[in-house]
Amino acid sequence: MKPDLTTSYLGLTLESPFVIGASPLTEKPDALLALQDAGASAVVMHSLFEEQLTGDIEANESWLESSSDSFAEATSFLPGESEFALNPEEYLAQIALLKKELSIPVIASLNGCTPGGWVSHASLIEQAGADALELNIYHLATDTEVSAEELEKRLLDIVRSVRERTTLPLSVKLSPFFTSLPNVVKRLQTCGAQGVVLFNRFYQPDFNVEDLEVEPRLYLSTSSELLLRLRWIALLYGNVPLSLALSGGVHRVGDMVKAVMAGADVVQIVSLILRHGLGGFQSLVQDFIGWMESHEYRSIDHLRGALSAQNSPDPAAFERANYLRILQLWKA
Repeated sequence: MKPDLTTSYLGLTLESPFVIGASPLTEKPDALLALQDAGASAVVMHSLFEEQLTGDIEANESWLESSSDSFAEATSFLPGESEFALNPEEYLAQIALLKKELSIPVIASLNGCTPGGWVSHASLIEQAGADALELNIYHLATDTEVSAEELEKRLLDIVRSVRERTTLPLSVKLSPFFTSLPNVVKRLQTCGAQGVVLFNRFYQPDFNVEDLEVEPRLYLSTSSELLLRLRWIALLYGNVPLSLALSGGVHRVGDMVKAVMAGADVVQIVSLILRHGLGGFQSLVQDFIGWMESHEYRSIDHLRGALSAQNSPDPAAFERANYLRILQLWKA
């Protein structure tokens, strides 16, 4: 008998834990239809950015142009309005289109880092027909005068503000750089979040040493990024009343099995599809089903959390003891 892949995420009943993460694919309904047929249970739209909604793009463009004599290369970093895939009005129309074309849930995404009026767009996203909302908080702390406490307060204020403007199920996509991630996640729940996505990928700029420029670089994820995500999913599973989504690092069937065993309700897939297309995604889904059958798991519920800290025979493996032991394994 084929195993039951049904899972629950943000209160939504999904046919599988395979979710298409935010990517350019959301501009291609035909591609999403094919992924839906291959086993995708939901899709996350690429983000609508705070800067698009507040007019900061125009302000920053003016500043960059006025400063071009001093920072000629700086204009290459900030995208102009025309470089965003969809403007705010087109974004809402795309939600409506995808809802018409697809039978799986469509999860919209807002990306920002400061409290402000841009969060009011959450209500328009709900009106456009989205099934849920992912709040992507992407902020790199660089100001020596801003404390960790202030940054966390800013995050929680944003989540509260969004929660006040929409009844949609709400998840928050986080970075791994919080001093006490479990505490932050617990407080997100009190602010109205129903889930968290671990983790946001911080794209690092590169140096061009010949032209003396700092250049943007985008690298797709690899399986090497999975371990950080597994650890925190496993630590949070059963300790917070929130849905857990793993994002980044799942490329092979073993990666997928580990993600669910850690405790993930869903796994967001992007880089695999961008590298290998529909065929790569189809193979992952079928290999996962085959693995469950060969290991006699009847459902996702029987597999989920099997290697979480809560269910692990050795919970210390996730904490400081793991660090101490690993350092002793290498022998010159």
